[in-house]
Amino acid sequence: MLDRTGLAEFLRRRREALQPEDVGLPRGQRRRTNGLRREEVAALCHMSVDYYSRLERERGPQPSHRMLASIAQGLHLSIDERDHLFRLAGQHPPPRGTSNDHVSPGLLRVLDRLDDTPAEIVTELGETLRQSPMGVALTGDTTRYTGPARSAGYRWFTDPAARQLYAPAEHPFLTRMFASGLRELVTVRGPGSRAAHLTGLLLARSEEFRRVWDDHEIGVRPRDVKQFVHPEIGPLELNCQRLVDPGEAHVLMVYTAVPGSESHEKLQMLSVIGGRAYP
Repeated sequence: MLDRTGLAEFLRRRREALQPEDVGLPRGQRRRTNGLRREEVAALCHMSVDYYSRLERERGPQPSHRMLASIAQGLHLSIDERDHLFRLAGQHPPPRGTSNDHVSPGLLRVLDRLDDTPAEIVTELGETLRQSPMGVALTGDTTRYTGPARSAGYRWFTDPAARQLYAPAEHPFLTRMFASGLRELVTVRGPGSRAAHLTGLLLARSEEFRRVWDDHEIGVRPRDVKQFVHPEIGPLELNCQRLVDPGEAHVLMVYTAVPGSESHEKLQMLSVIGGRAYP
């Protein structure tokens, strides 16, 4: 049952507890509000100010699962706080575990401070959950995909456009890497897992995947240096640092270039170009 009073109070308390710098926003000199403003939270949650304000004022419809998930991420809730939010709204919390898309507050806080660096948070299946603005400029908005296409590995074998971002010389290695990683996940997660479901789809759709899958190769790890080909600024050689959240099986990937290199200069150009190279 929806607890309107409890939900409104919880939202207000969490909003007031967050500071602008906690979510990557500038504080400004004229701020008088304790914590974040309602319009700031609404923007973080990807909803209208009116909708969010009605929740805090004990009005409006019962929030859907999708809305609650957006609120939980926008307010940087912990997994326990997220579950509490769902229960206050009269909904069953999403299951916990490795298939969970809820990003931990700690990982979000790090990402929020990387406005000038390409970065993304991905699941173990290569599904992008969050990107920095420079991350979108580098690879396009990879959070827009739905269904199996959310997985970078699935797109690699089913969508030729997915390969255009990487240097052709890297393609054979990436083919092996995606197949190897998926095979390891199927072994760890089991036959009823999402990894197993993706594998079945790929075996049915891709002859190339069937070929490399039959090789039964294990342990092909991502390289520390990635060779990108951006549609506007061309080749980029970027180092990839990874910060792992083992509790949720999420990884924060940060892309940097060697200072003084041609790729470093191109990254500076990328910050100006933004995401206009992508549809």
